[in-house]
Amino acid sequence: MKKLSKLLLITLLFFILSGCARKHNQQVLSADNVMISYHVQGQGKPALVFVHGWCCDKRYWKFQVPYFAKQYKVVTIDLAGHGDSGLGREDYTIKAFGGDVAAVVKKLQLDEVILIGHSLGGPVIIEAARKVPKCVLGCIGADTLHNIEKPYDIEENEKMISKLKQAFVGPMQNFVRSAFKADAYPEVVQWIVDNMSSVNPKVGISVIENIGKYDLKEAVKDVQVPIVCINSDFWTTSVEANRKYAQNYKVKLMPGIGHFVMMEAPENFNQLLAETIAELRKTNYAEKR
Repeated sequence: MKKLSKLLLITLLFFILSGCARKHNQQVLSADNVMISYHVQGQGKPALVFVHGWCCDKRYWKFQVPYFAKQYKVVTIDLAGHGDSGLGREDYTIKAFGGDVAAVVKKLQLDEVILIGHSLGGPVIIEAARKVPKCVLGCIGADTLHNIEKPYDIEENEKMISKLKQAFVGPMQNFVRSAFKADAYPEVVQWIVDNMSSVNPKVGISVIENIGKYDLKEAVKDVQVPIVCINSDFWTTSVEANRKYAQNYKVKLMPGIGHFVMMEAPENFNQLLAETIAELRKTNYAEKR
């Protein structure tokens, strides 16, 4: 059973950090002229670039930014159509999102980068690594890239699209709740449910319509840097399947929690992420010698 003191602390942090001012956000134009919002905090190499998942935004890294900004330059991004970034894109695709990340990396002139992506952000950072390969030291996923070779379920996808087009908010809230275990902190669950169901429906639906068109297997083959995922055991991760396409794929498991690993168990996630960053830095240093 979770301790009450920890629950109160997390709840308090949510109220404080959810209302953080956005006045320090910076902007850059994507390749298709959509304004991309991002935030920078801290100094130090490599830069850590955090990418949120579907219908989320850069605030989902609220427990990581202050922790890692003590040692590194931390960059959080709102993908097009999400958070403070602009709309106007006809199709919200993985390739375009990867371009959003690449635009920020280029604008900041980052020469050493570790890309970190949650859920949909996993494929996005893979695509971003293809676009700016010379500066990327590694890709770290947060509950993502569970089985690269698993065929996309077109029928299930179409059912979901149909529900979202009929009434976006209700089906979206049900879907988000299904990504948590029964004992998840209710304040965390409610914040995420409310936030994800408030995204522009056109954006949310477009992502789902386009995600199955992205060839993740081919994309991963193009990425030569290590790929490490910090996943929960909510869904099965197939290391064997993934290594058919990425020989340097590794996974670190966080058992007993749901899909939002960085928010449900931030202390544990931060420790594993710090450990993984140190490993990637050590590998990169050894390769340069």
